Amino acid sequence: MPDSRSAARPADLVIRDGRIAAIEPAGTVPSSAADIAVDASRLLLAPGLVNGHLHSWDHYLKGCLENLTMEVAMALIRPRRPVQITPRQMYLRTMIGAIESLRTGATTLVDDLSLGQTFSRDHVDAAFQAYEDAGVRALVGFSMIDRAVVDSYPYLDDCFPADLLAELRALPRPQAETLLDLVTDLAGSHHPASSRVGVLVAPSAPHRCTDDFLRRCRRLADDLALPVMTHCQETRMQIVTGHEFYGKSMVAHMAEIGFIKPDTTLIHGVWLSKRDIALIADLGATVQYNPWSNAIIGAGIAPVRACLDAGINVSMGTDGVGLPFGVNMLNAMGVGAVLPNLASPDMKQWLTAAEILRASTEGGATALGMGSEIGRIAIGMKADLVGYRLDSTTFTPLNDPVRQIVYSERGSNIALVVVDGRIVMRDGRLTTIDETAILREAQSAHAELIDQLTSSQVDTAPFKHAIEAVYLKSLSCPIAHDYYAAMVTGNNIAATGGVP
Repeated sequence: MPDSRSAARPADLVIRDGRIAAIEPAGTVPSSAADIAVDASRLLLAPGLVNGHLHSWDHYLKGCLENLTMEVAMALIRPRRPVQITPRQMYLRTMIGAIESLRTGATTLVDDLSLGQTFSRDHVDAAFQAYEDAGVRALVGFSMIDRAVVDSYPYLDDCFPADLLAELRALPRPQAETLLDLVTDLAGSHHPASSRVGVLVAPSAPHRCTDDFLRRCRRLADDLALPVMTHCQETRMQIVTGHEFYGKSMVAHMAEIGFIKPDTTLIHGVWLSKRDIALIADLGATVQYNPWSNAIIGAGIAPVRACLDAGINVSMGTDGVGLPFGVNMLNAMGVGAVLPNLASPDMKQWLTAAEILRASTEGGATALGMGSEIGRIAIGMKADLVGYRLDSTTFTPLNDPVRQIVYSERGSNIALVVVDGRIVMRDGRLTTIDETAILREAQSAHAELIDQLTSSQVDTAPFKHAIEAVYLKSLSCPIAHDYYAAMVTGNNIAATGGVP
């Protein structure tokens, strides 16, 4: 969709077998020619958004946390004593994000689903069933790690009591082989090339995995032709961690071991150096922009303009709801469009609404290897579409549909959603599920779990305090000059001297 009013020309859209079969002048296709006719004359039709990154596993924590850095928050979101849930509670938890996604314009989502300290195939099946029932397009990964979570942090001996460190290292976790076998099995029945709800390869982050496991994940993705995503350089502390672990940035290390390829998405990329950006561009990978999440946890402002100027594909995501409080891609786009304005006084470097919308549609599709399938309104593309009410203050008057979607719309004017050619929302009502009943049951499920949720947070306090000490120690470690300054002011800007 171009960033001009010419994009809003009246047209008839014909959908057959889940794809856009024709785009004709308005009023030229008789309603009798279609199995289902929809009067969209008062709707602005746009490509469905691609939410390239969310975590369904923290939906029950919505609203519980505030004013915490990512590292400190993770001690609470991944507590040492996890909450035990049933498959039905898993289904309901997953459905919360699916419903919000459809109601806020995302027809495709990528769920980086943590299976916690134990493995349950019933839980996996429940999450997949939720996405099947909701009607959204979804790719699911499993936040794969083979290190103890605590061993993904530096300065452990300085900041952790020895008994706590030993306890955390002894916690159970799914074995690497189990996770790899799970993806292999699901690829047979839920490959994204043939299934609306599919699987992908998602090692959580390089510093949470051994090099051998990263290589195995890479080979698995290559063998099964699956997209890959991993968290990378989200915070300043991760830059320090990379140099403590590898003597170089995480980007440079993953490039060195052959992990980064064109089907790889580096989630966040807030703290990138000029060398990192050149490497990513040369290897053809995607950098994913999660501005709302990155702002809430104080991670910083990603150098999106520098990535685009280098020719890097940029996608967008919301991240989980433990701190961002929701998975509204329209909100992420609005924040993402304006946040870089705070980082530079040069107006020519600011992002445009068209660039943000492209990252949230075509950019997201490209990152998933689906650039020829979704992300655009064109003949032959899959019919993943969203209709916004034109009889609303957001679009009255209508001067530029792209700018008005990005800067003004947050989902209240969505009347129609089509996924894979199937109407999943019509006249503002979801058609595949009983939304009211599901949300009521999800509230009840949360009430059943609230005591566990509360006690797990209290139980995690020693872990949280130790991570706070690691975080503060990392701030005293300078980093190199050529990292883009992700913070507007303060001591977290790339410091003088430091590791190369």
